[in-house]
Amino acid sequence: MKDKWTSSQKNKVVKEKATLHPRNKHQGHYDFTILCNACPDLKQFLSVNEYKIETIDFSDPQAVKWLNRALLKTQYGISNWNIPKNYLCPPIPGRADYLHYMADLLAEKNGGVIPTGNKISVLDIGIGANCVFPMIGTSEYGWRFVGSDIDEEALKSAAKIIETNPQMTDLVELRLQKAPDSILNGILSPTDHFDFCMCNPPFHRSEVDAKNANQKKVRNLTQDKGAKAQLNFGGVDAELYCKGGEMGFIQNMITESIIYKDQFRYFSSLVSKGEHVKPLLNSLNYFEIPFTKTIEMSQGNKKSRILIWGF
Repeated sequence: MKDKWTSSQKNKVVKEKATLHPRNKHQGHYDFTILCNACPDLKQFLSVNEYKIETIDFSDPQAVKWLNRALLKTQYGISNWNIPKNYLCPPIPGRADYLHYMADLLAEKNGGVIPTGNKISVLDIGIGANCVFPMIGTSEYGWRFVGSDIDEEALKSAAKIIETNPQMTDLVELRLQKAPDSILNGILSPTDHFDFCMCNPPFHRSEVDAKNANQKKVRNLTQDKGAKAQLNFGGVDAELYCKGGEMGFIQNMITESIIYKDQFRYFSSLVSKGEHVKPLLNSLNYFEIPFTKTIEMSQGNKKSRILIWGF
């Protein structure tokens, strides 16, 4: 279970080329003929852009939701997917990239072969109402997931997705985090062991910060300087902001990871803001954590990165 790293790997930062992962199923333009055949309701949201390419309005939350339904159905065999109003509706290609890069990391310690099947266990911190990582991870690799969240309504939504897609039933377990200020504390038992954990932490420090950031995003998507803010990907309070924002959340995660270092091969989190990477790496160095890695990813104009560490 435990990996050993040489001194040359200590605090190593590796940057991958910032494009969609080669195994990502969402390369190039979406085939809306296939997608609309799978989900006919998507068709009402189609339009042709200035380049004569069929697309949707990505600032429209309903359009994004139907696109996700179609992608999940055609690419991952998820026949029944829905989320409650206002909950986060994630961009599927970027979430798939995260899983593919973690699969590559596991392959490095497995003779270059990606391990598949339910012997690989993953902790999804903040599974959300959308259940996106387990849907993709069970479909692509057959991995087993435990999903935690502080929001009972989100867990009810995730449970419904699991129950109505039988291929996931025996592979995904849900746990309520009853202490909102904790991440790993309170959801792990002494017998739990995971190959890695993954997380998409809240970006912002406050509701005001979240609204301002979304206003800017909507304006960029619509090219309309006067566009009013509308959460095109949704998001309730716990999904969008927390005390200390993304930086504070991951710092807490690093601190708690020291306590549970013997129960994980790797810890990981998405980092949305590039300026947060250096101080987070400094924190990992401060605790003398022997293995660190960053992977840069991009989807269109959206850039993010995965921060990985291990003991």
